[in-house]
Amino acid sequence: MEKKLALGLDEAFRLTLDNLTPLEAETVELTHAVDRIAAIDLHGKVDSPSVDASLKDGYAVLSREVAAASADNPVSLHLSGCRAAGASDDLKVTPGHAVRVLTGAQIPPEADAVVAEEFSTRNGDKVTIRTFAEPGRNIMARGSDVAVGACIVERGCRLTPGAVGLLAAAGYSRVRVVRNPRVAIVATGDEVIAPGHPLPDGKLYASNMTTLDAWCRRFGMDTRLALVRDDAEEIESTLAVLFAETDAVVTSGGAWTGDRDMVARILTRLGWRRIFHRIRIGPGKAVGFGLRQGKPAFILPGGPPSNLMGFLQIALPGLMKLAGYGQPGLPTRPVRLATDLTGRDADWTQLIYGTLEEQPAGPLFHSLGRKSRLHAMAEAQGIVAIPEGRTYYPADTRVTAQVLEA
Repeated sequence: MEKKLALGLDEAFRLTLDNLTPLEAETVELTHAVDRIAAIDLHGKVDSPSVDASLKDGYAVLSREVAAASADNPVSLHLSGCRAAGASDDLKVTPGHAVRVLTGAQIPPEADAVVAEEFSTRNGDKVTIRTFAEPGRNIMARGSDVAVGACIVERGCRLTPGAVGLLAAAGYSRVRVVRNPRVAIVATGDEVIAPGHPLPDGKLYASNMTTLDAWCRRFGMDTRLALVRDDAEEIESTLAVLFAETDAVVTSGGAWTGDRDMVARILTRLGWRRIFHRIRIGPGKAVGFGLRQGKPAFILPGGPPSNLMGFLQIALPGLMKLAGYGQPGLPTRPVRLATDLTGRDADWTQLIYGTLEEQPAGPLFHSLGRKSRLHAMAEAQGIVAIPEGRTYYPADTRVTAQVLEA
């Protein structure tokens, strides 16, 4: 491997994120907000629940009157009425009395506990209590799910289905989110053709472009796809149009130093500010990043393992920064290595695709290093890095893996 490349993975990652800012915010209906990124901190507009409410079907009581109640020492109370969720009435609990309450019903004035139905027996207008209930038993306090003014979702957080439900409870019907990026993916090469067309000898289908498109769509990004021959004028005109119509451009192929590796030179003619091109990672060393009129361009090599690895380590985090993610990049989890892992050069970061086997002690990482390149990429569930300064991890070592599965 070449050792003259100045930039390592950590610095390239930092430079990528430092040179990008999230896109502008937009307001969407809450029902369309799932998996979007909150553009602002979101605070409760109402208390939820809006009243002290019963967690059980049972009887609202004065806790002091049932403090000694048990199966051997039951307490008998007069029944003053029944209250259901959402009901509006003037029922209250007075000494010697109880009010029947259904789940979700507002706790009547003076009552400070609810005895669950299974610990009581009703006979006409009397109820017999066979267990104690301390103050607060089976009562959901007002604002215990959401309190007015409390921050319930922080800026940069992804809105999961659960978060969307919480926002609904907090009084939201519309929410401010970061606009999803429009991403152009440009595959170059005379040998590449679009899937669905006949495949002549010597040609190959644009699997790289399709894979990158799938990753962008997984994160809710809109995409524009283009296949371009190894023709400088055609590449330049295509890139110029796509820069104008999208928020970011990702190129696939033509990233190295061969006669037909012209993407970086064309971007220079188009006036981009190169931040870096080629870093010390394997696979994926030909990855590049720069800006043209404030819009990012990511250069990716054409070899499938290098193409995807460069995208996952640099381009995807950059696109996630545009989309507003507070912590761009793949999620991680600790794993244990099933076998030894060996790198090739201590000056480089070696990145290894693998599968994750769930075990009681935590996931076991199995390297896919000997699989064919496309099969390894298709089967991979995680990536483990042998960082700069190391060339070897023995089996059973605990390391951190990037997780590829949703």
